[in-house]
Amino acid sequence: MARKPVIDEEACTGCGTCAAIAEDCFALNEETEKAQVTDPTACSEDDIQEAIDTCPEEAISWQD
Repeated sequence: MARKPVIDEEACTGCGTCAAIAEDCFALNEETEKAQVTDPTACSEDDIQEAIDTCPEEAISWQD
């Protein structure tokens, strides 16, 4: 996988949508109450893209 998902922590509201869609790649950090990338290789790019497209705050993007 050449590109990786990244989360803009300032934009993230911790809604958990990304973790619900791609639970092997994203999780909510209990300390910050924000989403974090746990393992970018554990999900398909399609699942990650769905999480990106579904994020209500547009806080997830691809980093090349």
